[in-house]
Amino acid sequence: MKEAPEVKSIILGTRGSALALAQAEMAESALRAVFPDLDIKRRVIKTTGDRRTDIPLSEVARAADMDKGVFTKELEVSLQNGDIDIAVHSLKDMPSLLDEEFSIAAVLPRASRKDVLIGKESGGLEGLRRGAKVATSSVRRRRLLESMRPDLEIVDIRGNVPTRIRKLRESEELEGLLLAKAGLCRLELLHDGVVDSGGEVLYVEELDETVFVPAAGQGAVGLEIRSGDMNALNACKKVNDGNTMRVVAAERRFLALLGAGCETPVGVAAEIEEGGEIRLRAVVFEDGENVPLRGEVLGSGDDPEGMAVKLLAAMKDSRSS
Repeated sequence: MKEAPEVKSIILGTRGSALALAQAEMAESALRAVFPDLDIKRRVIKTTGDRRTDIPLSEVARAADMDKGVFTKELEVSLQNGDIDIAVHSLKDMPSLLDEEFSIAAVLPRASRKDVLIGKESGGLEGLRRGAKVATSSVRRRRLLESMRPDLEIVDIRGNVPTRIRKLRESEELEGLLLAKAGLCRLELLHDGVVDSGGEVLYVEELDETVFVPAAGQGAVGLEIRSGDMNALNACKKVNDGNTMRVVAAERRFLALLGAGCETPVGVAAEIEEGGEIRLRAVVFEDGENVPLRGEVLGSGDDPEGMAVKLLAAMKDSRSS
């Protein structure tokens, strides 16, 4: 078998937010650990989702006349043009189906996939007073919170992680904020269950992921390349985390079968059980329904397609029963 050519140089593309840059640094560190002499350059690219912070995230794609990928499209254009070799993404931002000219060549080891509630007072979700105002940019988080606490007022918020936390701290009206735990950890903002923002302590509650089901790929970093780019593929293969790839493949396949985009109110999460099987669970809000469909299946992690088909069938059966 012919030996893969030595990887000498790579250009990484990333968004410019603090979290995106931290994730690009993770990718660079992983690559350098395997290829100590690798010449790595970084290119920061502003996406549609970064530019349009004046409207809710759910409206950005419609306003820009895009179907999906408000945080990924410009990175893919740079890949297409050869300006970068690898695009570093938060995997949850990626469309479930990619154009044939692109592929996810690797995923880094996954951080926590849980959502968290950041509040000005301790007590978490149960401690929020009736009518409290809670902010999120995610349709999924909004719908889940509304189903659990219909008395709360859910409002939209935009900006990167530190900006949203600052907005919570400075607002006289906001009492809570929903975010992903992974972002807090990667930015080293979470310490012993609290976040220090401008000298003020904010309290963090991890939400039960079996109820508050995370987004597909949440907590995972994906490395996207041009299909057929063997230089980038050989580099990515060396840093790919196999277990993470197995579970996110099942999650993303479920989204694809459902025809769901990044802003569809659906959560899906897979985990490897003792013995190697994968447990896949999902929550889906259908149009006009306040009570979501829920489902869970157990199956082979070597068959993400079969797992996704099985789960979708089980959820359709529960709807008709």
